[in-house]
Amino acid sequence: MILRLLNIQGIAGIAASLALLAMLLVQKIETRHWRKQSAQYEQLYRDDQAAFARSVANYRAAADAARAADLAAAERVRGEQQAISERTAHDYATRLAAARARAERLRRDPRPAAADPGCRGGAPVPGLPASPCGPAQAAGQDGLSAGDALVATEQAISSTS
Repeated sequence: MILRLLNIQGIAGIAASLALLAMLLVQKIETRHWRKQSAQYEQLYRDDQAAFARSVANYRAAADAARAADLAAAERVRGEQQAISERTAHDYATRLAAARARAERLRRDPRPAAADPGCRGGAPVPGLPASPCGPAQAAGQDGLSAGDALVATEQAISSTS
């Protein structure tokens, strides 16, 4: 009886229905697979964005730490430079004061220096003039006045400082 009801069109209709059912099942399986895959990709994307945000925060923190270290180093160098400058200025002032004190002492006591200890009474060497065996030149006998000698000494001290 069922065979009489099923003619060629009925069988084709059933076959088409089964084919559509099979395609619907395949589509459901594919949809489930791609939703699962999409969720995995979305999680990877979120993880990547979070890692990027952490990297940016780490770089900013490192840059801030480097700036702070640079400022501390600059402050330390500035302090050391200040100490060196003060020490140099103090040494300069001390040397100038000592030179001025020596100049003042020479102005007050213009005694000639001691006799030349290198003068010997031996036979002169032929062809050479006799060496002067007398007292060395006194201060101020070198062609410079005491004031000029002090200025020259101060200039020499300032050029070595």
